[in-house]
Amino acid sequence: MSFWDRIKPTERPVSATEVTLSPDNTRLSLVWEDGVKTGATAQVLRQQCPCAGCVDEWTNKRTLDPARVPTDMRITQLQPVGNYALTFVFSDGHGTGIYPWKLLREITQP
Repeated sequence: MSFWDRIKPTERPVSATEVTLSPDNTRLSLVWEDGVKTGATAQVLRQQCPCAGCVDEWTNKRTLDPARVPTDMRITQLQPVGNYALTFVFSDGHGTGIYPWKLLREITQP
């Protein structure tokens, strides 16, 4: 019996089964294994970057000013991180954030 077989289905992390970028790379769309479809703009994803350069590691306070992220932000690269997350490089050159599925589910909207 695997680890996942021993826990309740509601405790399992939901992961995306489809990940797509809009043709102009300004929007990420996700289809989740439970059938829900969500999305977010590159601007929102950049504003919510969880990396140590954007969030203080000791206080958890956001150090990136969301108002300074341009509305025309684009995703220039998209890579999976194992089976648990995605990482992005944005048009401002920032690319150190790792976005776990749980965080992406929270910050993307139907």
